[in-house]
Amino acid sequence: MAEHREPFLYVVVCASGVADGVGELITAAHAEGWQAGVIATPNALPFLDQEALEAQTGHPIRSAWRTPGSPRPLPPADAIVSATFNTINKWAQGNADTLALGILCEAYGLGIPIAAQPYVNSALAAHPAYGESLARLRSMNVLISDHPPNPPKSGGARDQYDWTHVLDLLRPVKLASQHQRGQ
Repeated sequence: MAEHREPFLYVVVCASGVADGVGELITAAHAEGWQAGVIATPNALPFLDQEALEAQTGHPIRSAWRTPGSPRPLPPADAIVSATFNTINKWAQGNADTLALGILCEAYGLGIPIAAQPYVNSALAAHPAYGESLARLRSMNVLISDHPPNPPKSGGARDQYDWTHVLDLLRPVKLASQHQRGQ
């Protein structure tokens, strides 16, 4: 008989002005029956209250590759959420130079559902590489939210960013996963 467990969500956090609000997503994910773990890009770590997030998730924040033979600190992902301008462009190109990008790139081949809610300003979003990257990710079945870019030099419109919108994208994925596991 298969082990019963709540679905596990990897939350990829990138260096951005909204990174410190990731706890909102984790709280909402827990309320919807997800367990969660944080994978942070190295540049995101200074933006986070690592101790608080580890207490909230019950898991260490991952940011670096583990050495061969080391135990896996997080259960396997049932879904993943992410990203920012830089991460989206690198991910779409198959760049895996950080643990976060490596997990995102590998998830495609493993068939792990991914939802992305880009946090980007309109000047960056205007760059041709960004639109091309979003198109490539969509062709890879990445669910991408329609969160609009914020104005450049605006302080990031932090009050308008809703971390929990990605859960709307993942609800059908979670239901399908539970159905497949017979829950």
